[in-house]
Amino acid sequence: MLGVAVVKGPSMVPTYYDGDRLLVRYGARVRAGDVVLARDPRLPERILVKRAARRESGGWWLLADNTYAPGDSRQFGAVPDGLVIARVLLRLRKAKRN
Repeated sequence: MLGVAVVKGPSMVPTYYDGDRLLVRYGARVRAGDVVLARDPRLPERILVKRAARRESGGWWLLADNTYAPGDSRQFGAVPDGLVIARVLLRLRKAKRN
């Protein structure tokens, strides 16, 4: 199933910026290097956009492309497979930037 996600915040800069619209495929197979949507393991109602860096015994190690942004596996560890919900296919529209 396809969907649209909107990036909030700076964690994926320089790949994606706040306000970018992304086409995603729910339930898609994930490989290392893919950008994914995942539920935050600390607050499952929050959806994160992160890069799937590698597989670990506990799930996926998800990282922000912006190494200065908090809120990735460096803080909460590997994310279980069931919380990784979609793979980003492409950016539909860049956010307007000043």
